[in-house]
Amino acid sequence: MSVTLPTGKWDSRFAGPVPHDMSYYAKCMLGGILACGITHAGITPLDVTKCNMQVDPIKYKALGSGLRTLITEEGATGIWKGFGPTFVGYSLQGMFKYGLYEYFKDSYSNLAGEEVSQKFKPFIWITASASAEVFADIALCPLEMTKVRIQTSKVGTFPTGFGPALAAMQANKVEFRYPFGSLVPLWSRQIPYTMAKFCFYEKIVELFYTHVFTAPKESYNKSTQLGVTFASGYLAGIICAVVSHPADTVVSLMGKVENKGKSIGTIVSETGLVTLATKGLGTRVLMIGTLTGFQWWIYDSFKTAMGLGTTGGK
Repeated sequence: MSVTLPTGKWDSRFAGPVPHDMSYYAKCMLGGILACGITHAGITPLDVTKCNMQVDPIKYKALGSGLRTLITEEGATGIWKGFGPTFVGYSLQGMFKYGLYEYFKDSYSNLAGEEVSQKFKPFIWITASASAEVFADIALCPLEMTKVRIQTSKVGTFPTGFGPALAAMQANKVEFRYPFGSLVPLWSRQIPYTMAKFCFYEKIVELFYTHVFTAPKESYNKSTQLGVTFASGYLAGIICAVVSHPADTVVSLMGKVENKGKSIGTIVSETGLVTLATKGLGTRVLMIGTLTGFQWWIYDSFKTAMGLGTTGGK
């Protein structure tokens, strides 16, 4: 749909059925909080196991055996370590990731103009998502560092409660390089992940509505649209997992006590690129595929409830 303002200038914010005003962006931010906070916190057991597989692959060889080892040694609560910083950190990340993506997508489309932005939509999606993730990771980083430290420290060597863990991180901020010591590897993990997450999601949705559901998107009921949302999100999540896994392994290894004070380059050199790219990848594919599918489903369900419609399409 092409909309020209009275000034004669095309504006992406008014090119769809719902105007993208500040209220729209605020609702998208709230949807992002729900999408990322709930899903990341809900898969904490998988995350705890995955992190320990990355930092101690000899002891934690696979997802099932790793979960059993954690439960045997630490009880049922052991697989929920880091729930607090995970929920808060990824809620903040989701707020900026989704809300700013919508904002930057409109802003960059307007800078490019109608013809260019329509012709090079994937470039708009990639740059908008990367820009949003820069800010999202700044909000996430201190809590991600706290989460990893909780999840990978040996029993009794670091607090597992949210408040005491934050206090311990602050008390040892020079030693742990807190609060932004992991920001560069976090950017290295999350920016490619988010670029893939949003660009492939948008493209897969577009393909669904071009080749499978060929009638106008608005003619399909909300259940069908949300089904497309979930399927597209899950497929995009698999790609995200592969793209971002090496950097994710580095972030986990930085939380390992034995790597305290080591540079990122040293950790990469000692671990090896093959191990960085493959150890724990199966668990991460399962985790991120499911996670991303449900994130998009929650986000679009919220948008639909707010009268904003689902994301993407022809």
